[in-house]
Amino acid sequence: MYKQRGPVVYVLDLADRLISKACPFAAAGIMVGSIYWTAVTYGAVTVMQVVGHKEGLDVMERADPLFLLIGLPTIPVMLILGKMIRWEDYVLRLWRKYSNKLQILNSIFPGIGCPVPRIPAEANPLADHVSATRILCGALVFPTIATIVGKLMFSSVNSNLQRTILGGIAFVAIKGAFKVYFKQQQYLRQAHRKILNYPEQEEA
Repeated sequence: MYKQRGPVVYVLDLADRLISKACPFAAAGIMVGSIYWTAVTYGAVTVMQVVGHKEGLDVMERADPLFLLIGLPTIPVMLILGKMIRWEDYVLRLWRKYSNKLQILNSIFPGIGCPVPRIPAEANPLADHVSATRILCGALVFPTIATIVGKLMFSSVNSNLQRTILGGIAFVAIKGAFKVYFKQQQYLRQAHRKILNYPEQEEA
């Protein structure tokens, strides 16, 4: 039998239990709030980077605060979702299927229409954590790359927004073409791979 507690000990014990139960919820709230405000900050920086620093500030100052609090965090979310769309794989499947009807594809991507002895298994790109981190990093750095490519390739365009959009389209197209070629070469290597028997050594 425990000794009866005094009012001070009872209050301290109750406060300790309440704090222990509230800490996980407080930590989750702090984590969610940190992620939210990080997304808001990233969205604001992206707007100023894509539209232009002065123009971006003017747009955000004229916009409704509620719209900014809802719209800005969706920018990184939409970039990540867009990065997860693997359009190169769909293009590659269509080209493998109809390449025999389009002879120009064989000159651009050698071997794309040739028959293969077997169909190699392709791994799920989201199955490993490395691909997931690459998708995250690639999506978040995409506006910066689009801005740089737009300034290098479309410097004659006066509008910052149009220049960045054209730079993003050019970067995605060029990168996609190289990726399709690289995946096709890997596909052909896997399809023509042969497993040889290990030669047994003759006994002396």
